[in-house]
Amino acid sequence: MPYWYYDKKDLQNTPSFRDGISNETENRYRKEGARFIIDTGSKMDLGYNTVATGVVYFHRFYMFHSFKTFPRYITACCCLFLAGKVEETPKKCKDIIKVAKPLLTDQKFSTFGEDPKEEVMTLERILLQTIKFDLQVEHPYGYLLKYAKCLKGDRAKLQKMVQMAWTFVNDSLCTTLCLQWEPEVIAVALMFLAGKLSKFEVVDWNGRTPKHNAWWDMFVEDITMDLLEDICHQVLDLYSPQTQQSGGDSPPETSTSKPPKNEKKPPSITPPASVSPVAAVATKPVVTPVKNGGETKTEPPKNGGVEIQLSKLPGDAVCAGLQRTTSWGRAAYSCSPRSTA
Repeated sequence: MPYWYYDKKDLQNTPSFRDGISNETENRYRKEGARFIIDTGSKMDLGYNTVATGVVYFHRFYMFHSFKTFPRYITACCCLFLAGKVEETPKKCKDIIKVAKPLLTDQKFSTFGEDPKEEVMTLERILLQTIKFDLQVEHPYGYLLKYAKCLKGDRAKLQKMVQMAWTFVNDSLCTTLCLQWEPEVIAVALMFLAGKLSKFEVVDWNGRTPKHNAWWDMFVEDITMDLLEDICHQVLDLYSPQTQQSGGDSPPETSTSKPPKNEKKPPSITPPASVSPVAAVATKPVVTPVKNGGETKTEPPKNGGVEIQLSKLPGDAVCAGLQRTTSWGRAAYSCSPRSTA
């Protein structure tokens, strides 16, 4: 099976970079493509697993191809089209294009060519070859729910922490974390971040043994504080003020014409409520307790609900609170990011 995890130096030496696109511009293209998949999937009522799988395909694809060769928005549609079939939530190609078109300016939609459906269908074959037909993708969501069941403490605070961590997992799709770390590691790190920001301190958990210094030691070995902080910083950076202008197409236009005046404002980083259970009504599941840290099979949430019953908390409120505490969050982590050497 292919190995889909890369060092940071590999992420800085991508085909796009070798094709003359700066790392900052490529990261923006990746974020805009991921947001486009999230927004399109939300409007089509696709589940969070389908959307996340499409975003992972998107990130993996551009580890082998340049944004100059394959425009990001048509690639995003293709990834969502394939993810729908893989996750058994198929949508017709023409329907995806129909929903996606209003989200783009005429200039950006022009990259789809004269026959958008044919372009997407043709690109699907290239996508399948690029990801080596490795279609099954794991996401942090299931691990997040599984780990949360093992934690002890104030129920209301635990629910708030899980809601915030779920939102962070959604937002992490706009980064390259899925190309750097396994979903278990991402789940642990973003629960750690959410615990810090929501002031939920884990003091005890089910299955604890003397050799466990922290709750995550029961699930993932050898996670260092530097690693947790690095992942947290990458997500927190999404909420920092944008230092570069949005816009520009892939492949970039060669003409010097001015951008259209009706250029749409980029959507906010927070995923739509229908993608995240943060603003959804939770369903009450049958919870099987975890004994002695043993493995337990976690079923995906039904109808947008979550296995841990969560109170309603709008995603905007979560991110507004995060923006107010971002500087604190940064200051709390004094260690420098993980070395790329």
